[in-house]
Amino acid sequence: MRVLIVEDDPILQDSLARAIRAAGYATDLAMDGEAALSLLRAGGFDLVILDLGLPRLDGLQVLSRHRAAGHLTPVLILTARDGVEDRVKGLDLGADDYLTKPFSLAELEARARALLRRGQGGSPHLTCGALDYDTVGRRASVAGEALELSQREVSVLESLLFRQGKVVSKDQLIESLCGYGEEVSANAIEVYMHRLRRKLEPAGVTIRTLRGLGYLMDKI
Repeated sequence: MRVLIVEDDPILQDSLARAIRAAGYATDLAMDGEAALSLLRAGGFDLVILDLGLPRLDGLQVLSRHRAAGHLTPVLILTARDGVEDRVKGLDLGADDYLTKPFSLAELEARARALLRRGQGGSPHLTCGALDYDTVGRRASVAGEALELSQREVSVLESLLFRQGKVVSKDQLIESLCGYGEEVSANAIEVYMHRLRRKLEPAGVTIRTLRGLGYLMDKI
């Protein structure tokens, strides 16, 4: 899962990025409105955390243009503007949630998780065969027994489960694991797939490779 953080305060931006990455999500960063729109046009994000008082282009303008282009990516506004009119305007322009500064990182993470779940169907638990995945704790289990997965294996599993029944391309998986400026090789994806297939087999779950297209999670 990929999160775009749009914040012009470098100290706050760094704190947000550390918290989101520690939660297991890939992050991309923008410090002004024009850079944010450029990244949003490239696509591939599951959530946007958006400040309003941005240089070059105000956050509300970013939100308005993003929605006008037909994009439905969940947007969490994070701002010092705490007036009712500001909240109403942000929500009317298409924001999914609104959090004012100062704020608790724990609350931000909880709101982010809720929006990510909403964007993928809303349920806190995803299942396939005997596999159960807790989207809040980001834990996978089979018949009550926890699966030992690395953070990147969890991210790959999450991408496949959220798109269950659909083909997920290798490029989509790479995007879910890293932000711009970071690298994950195609060979690494194949390694994660090999490990996941072995661990998921007892759950009656298979990950099929469709040559030239990508991967499809299904029951055995």
